[in-house]
Amino acid sequence: MDETNKRPDVSSLRIPKDKKNSDRPSSKKWRWVVWAVVLLLLGIVYVKFKEDITPATQVSVATATLLKGSEAEATLVATGYVVAQRKAEVASKGTGRLISLEFEEGDTVVTGQVIAELDNADIRANLKQARAELMAAEADSFEASRSYRRAVDLYHSGSITEAELELSEAAYKRSVAGVAAAQAAVQATEVALDNTFIKAPFNGTILSKNADIGEIVAPFASSVSSKGSVVTLADMNSLEVEADVSESNIHKVFVNQPCEIILDAYPNIRYKGYVKKIVPTADRTRATVLTKVAFLKKDSRVLPEMSARINFFVPDSSGTAGEEKPVLVIPNDAITNRDNAKVVFVVQGNYVTLRKIEPGRKLGNVTEILSGITKGEQVVLRPPGKLQSGQKIEISR
Repeated sequence: MDETNKRPDVSSLRIPKDKKNSDRPSSKKWRWVVWAVVLLLLGIVYVKFKEDITPATQVSVATATLLKGSEAEATLVATGYVVAQRKAEVASKGTGRLISLEFEEGDTVVTGQVIAELDNADIRANLKQARAELMAAEADSFEASRSYRRAVDLYHSGSITEAELELSEAAYKRSVAGVAAAQAAVQATEVALDNTFIKAPFNGTILSKNADIGEIVAPFASSVSSKGSVVTLADMNSLEVEADVSESNIHKVFVNQPCEIILDAYPNIRYKGYVKKIVPTADRTRATVLTKVAFLKKDSRVLPEMSARINFFVPDSSGTAGEEKPVLVIPNDAITNRDNAKVVFVVQGNYVTLRKIEPGRKLGNVTEILSGITKGEQVVLRPPGKLQSGQKIEISR
């Protein structure tokens, strides 16, 4: 059999040139598809792990809260300390060793009561001597007076001359002067003895004991080893609060203005008071004016040197504070300046947003906020200068 007749004729089969590459994608299209998939995966990874890879700034935060009660009605809030207006470092006018100290801190004394005593054995001996010398001077004066009277009688009888009478008179006057000098010496020694007794100058409470038995007490602490005062005494009825009011706010304060005193030791107890005096001078270093606030009524919990907060009120026509309305406040440390505007950084999740605010009154450590934030929002305290809106943060605990 002829093999050529058995083979099929394929000469007529042809592949069209225009369809040769249309049935399979080109390598360039595949590359674009791969790059698109890679970019999509990278985007998903970036979004998914963005919070983990972005560095966070450590910050402290506080919450915007409503301030209620009398503090919300205060036109001004200042801080100060409780000070006894009648206070003394009780010391001795003499120098000596302390042999007796009858009182401790917290004890009360009355005017003239002996608080302490110095060693006075030598002064007592001097007093005995001075009194003995007075007795001798009085005896000499008695004798001189009798001699003078006899001389007068003898002169009138013509028994002695006028010169002898004058000598007798001079001796009598010298004896009288001697008695006066001896009396003065006794009095001076008695004063020196009295100075060894340290007495209370007024009714008060002993705040501190500055010397102990056996130590040397001297006026003005004339030596390094001596003590200038024995105790510190204060009249607890003279306690007042001395507050520093800034010069820019002193126009809001006036004498007899109603106030509220809150001691830091007892924040839930409020004492009513009034402005007693505005000291007519300013402290140039701190730009403040000293204001003295008196208590209308106080108790034994009020102690000298306690720190206090003063709320100053403006009375209405009835002389009392007006209706109390709550106000929104945030700490003063949360407010900063950016582009000549007052702003805060509000916490939103793990990021912060810069927001402009309208501050109102400054009420001690907090500031009233009129607009810009709402109750419950958290704000950054002491925001760093490099902190920007949208920056990631981490709240320090």
